[in-house]
Amino acid sequence: MSAAASLPLSYDVFVSDGPRRAGDQRMPNGDPISWSPLSTTLIFGEEDALLVDPPFTLAQTEKVAAWVERSGKRLAYIYVTHGHGDHWFGTSELVKRFPGATVYATEGTIEVMHQQAGEGREQLWDRIFPGQIPETPVLAQPIPAEGFLLEGQVVRAVETGHTDTDKTSVLHVPSIGLVVAGDVAYNGVHQYILEGGEGGLHEWLKAIDRVAELQPRAVVAGHKNKDLPDDPAILGETRRYLQDAIRLLDEKPTAQDFFDRMIELYPDRLNQGPVWYGALGLLGR
Repeated sequence: MSAAASLPLSYDVFVSDGPRRAGDQRMPNGDPISWSPLSTTLIFGEEDALLVDPPFTLAQTEKVAAWVERSGKRLAYIYVTHGHGDHWFGTSELVKRFPGATVYATEGTIEVMHQQAGEGREQLWDRIFPGQIPETPVLAQPIPAEGFLLEGQVVRAVETGHTDTDKTSVLHVPSIGLVVAGDVAYNGVHQYILEGGEGGLHEWLKAIDRVAELQPRAVVAGHKNKDLPDDPAILGETRRYLQDAIRLLDEKPTAQDFFDRMIELYPDRLNQGPVWYGALGLLGR
């Protein structure tokens, strides 16, 4: 291994503000619903970089592209942690901007990406963010089982199953103790529980345990308050939030009661929208 290859990697995080959703659905007080803030992580060495989870609107992607350019690094790889469109729809625009970047995801994630690029766009994304999303060809290829090297350092995918959607993963960089967790972990933002029926929230708890077993020194959440650190303690915080949601859902409250009680328990978390539409989807009115 060369001297350059032995140098440690570093990382930085760009948090995109969540845009306002179109459509008639509103919060209980009548306010419009906004998307949650999104994290995009740049992992880099002396020359090359890896971008994890591009954002999804044209405006967000342009800001992330400019951020990558300012880094002065060559974008060699893009990795997508899971198939939700808000974590990869900007990929094609970035590949145009940085030709030669290899796009990786797990096979399960790629399957969900195809769903999101097809029916998902028609049924959700283009309806609530009309004209804001670029073309979304699925450019990802399966990540090698053993991972790949970024300037001589191993980068691996760890599959985590169902979290806030199906067939998710995290990206592990053992040399610096980093886990880029996608939506396995949230950091100061209300969690998306809409896909958590039929035991899904319990599966999410198991996924958190898998990540904790990696003993990370830093965990980047897919949705985070930009003012909060990437402390591994967010794994426990995400777990407690899910446990509270499971406990309250088991009581079969109304959607309004569930919403009110979760907000009372977590008054400082950003973006209450997912609590409300999650409650409506899981409980009805």
